[in-house]
Amino acid sequence: RIIPEQTTLLPNYPNPFNPETWIPYELAEEAWVEIKIYSTAGQLIRTLELGVQPPGRYISQPKAAYWNGVTERGEKAASGIYFYMLKANHFGATRKMVIFK
Repeated sequence: RIIPEQTTLLPNYPNPFNPETWIPYELAEEAWVEIKIYSTAGQLIRTLELGVQPPGRYISQPKAAYWNGVTERGEKAASGIYFYMLKANHFGATRKMVIFK
């Protein structure tokens, strides 16, 4: 198993125009992992609580975080630009994604 030197948030895929997306990341150490998805207005759209994860690479579809394009309320997210934020212990990073139906 490969253990990365640093924790990293990677670009989502398939990119860019798919309401169903995977969010890959790498952990340098064991961490409580949470991904929050926000609108450009800063409104929280969805929280993906992944729990405690061991160090490693979470890049392939079976391991990466999965978002089905549905909001916390169970509605399909509208087409547009979103930001996703990875929190893993004291690490935090944000990236942009485009959702297009």
